[in-house]
Amino acid sequence: MGILDSIILGIIEGFTEFLPISSTGHLIVASQFLNIDQNNVTKAYEVIIQFAAILAVILNYSDKFHPSKIELWKKLTIAFIPIGAVGFVFASSIKAMFTIEIVAVMFIVGGIIFLIAEKFYKETDKHIDDIEKVSYKQALYIGLAQIAALIPGTSRAGASILGAMFVGLNRKASAEFSFLLAFPVMCATTGYDLLKHYKDFTDANFLVLGIGFVVAFFVAYLTIKLFLKFLENFTFVAFGIYRIIFGLVLLIWFI
Repeated sequence: MGILDSIILGIIEGFTEFLPISSTGHLIVASQFLNIDQNNVTKAYEVIIQFAAILAVILNYSDKFHPSKIELWKKLTIAFIPIGAVGFVFASSIKAMFTIEIVAVMFIVGGIIFLIAEKFYKETDKHIDDIEKVSYKQALYIGLAQIAALIPGTSRAGASILGAMFVGLNRKASAEFSFLLAFPVMCATTGYDLLKHYKDFTDANFLVLGIGFVVAFFVAYLTIKLFLKFLENFTFVAFGIYRIIFGLVLLIWFI
């Protein structure tokens, strides 16, 4: 992996991690397109750029990481438990699903679901606009919806956002809850990957890793802010259409 590859993948990770378009799916496709081998060095790089995305969440929502927000984090923990448990038990089966075919199909399926959801979703003043008002029951339902993200191409952000919308949050609050829910999910996956691949850092090019980290962090930080601005005036229809088009292109191009 060279510096240009590092920049490209850093941009993709930072831009797609918090949008409902599957960062994993995009990284799989980009890696194949760039002919990047899925070796130990690549695994180390993935750990680094995921950590950059985590840092972007912390800096964007530094006020939510204060001890006074313990109630919010109890709810986020409840929302994390389903995907954490299922992901741990079925880790090997999930890994076997990482194929272009499955990614492409799930992009299309997810896009259709978003279009259907937006057709029937009517945002009103009754919808929750403050993530701290989310109940424990709603948090659990959002967490259950997030399990779908274990299928490559589904999108963790997309699954959790749709789950939040279905239980009564408005679009912006749904996105914000998804952003913060990414913290425990990504900490768990990054921590696990770090323990599993920490020896791989000895063979890594730290310049390449550093550039990837910086690029992923700044792109993720800006994406979170711009995404929330976007949701003040628009719906998720554009993302649904993009997912369907992208999935069809994958089916035609790679299959």
